[in-house]
Amino acid sequence: MTQNILARPTLSQALLSFNIPNIDNLFPGFATGDFAILHGLPTILPLSLLLCVRAQLPIQLGGLETSVVFVDGGNTFRLYKVSHIAQLHQLNPRQVLERIYISRAFTAHQMTSIILDKLEEAVLKHHAKFVIISDFAGLYLDKDIPAEESREVFSQVTAYLSKFTKENDLITVATCIPHGYSRRDVFFHAVACARSNVVVRVARKTVHPFGQQFILEKHPILKTGLVDFPSENLTLNDFSKGGG
Repeated sequence: MTQNILARPTLSQALLSFNIPNIDNLFPGFATGDFAILHGLPTILPLSLLLCVRAQLPIQLGGLETSVVFVDGGNTFRLYKVSHIAQLHQLNPRQVLERIYISRAFTAHQMTSIILDKLEEAVLKHHAKFVIISDFAGLYLDKDIPAEESREVFSQVTAYLSKFTKENDLITVATCIPHGYSRRDVFFHAVACARSNVVVRVARKTVHPFGQQFILEKHPILKTGLVDFPSENLTLNDFSKGGG
């Protein structure tokens, strides 16, 4: 198990943490300006919902005291899971949900339009400092879209998100869930990881004891490494351990 020993972001900088002790030892949290890719096993989806709740916490509890913009490209938002996570954090579920502004996309064109034409307006309107792009690449894998066109548009959208996040001092986390191996998917993954400054993956362990690993693959300051992730039998209660 690799431990993170390099300098961490300054304590004066607000960090959005997962609040999972072994993970926090490796990766203390996302900082404003981070455009992050969260990919790998489906565990990344409840992790993204966890972040939607924790972003609303006070800064001293590992949050950002902010509303959230959630761009849903794969119908991944789960109201009841978010409500449950809110309760575990001793927050009012209704108030938490009211501060998550959801835009759903059902086609690649809609996803592109939301990000390029509407995201800035939503962030400003709702004073949001945290953005989730859920199932970021999924809609661009549509075989009805010519491969060259989808690659060009996805590259444009990814470059925009990177620039937009830095210029507006936000945190943007894009989840990339498995859709089966394809050349197009490999290209999207490479582009997204190249444009981001933080890349996190959840993967299966291949040695005993089996389970999952949280892997920090890219970070501008922290040393990359991995730690054991809670077991596959975890419940959302495990996501609230450790205070906050």
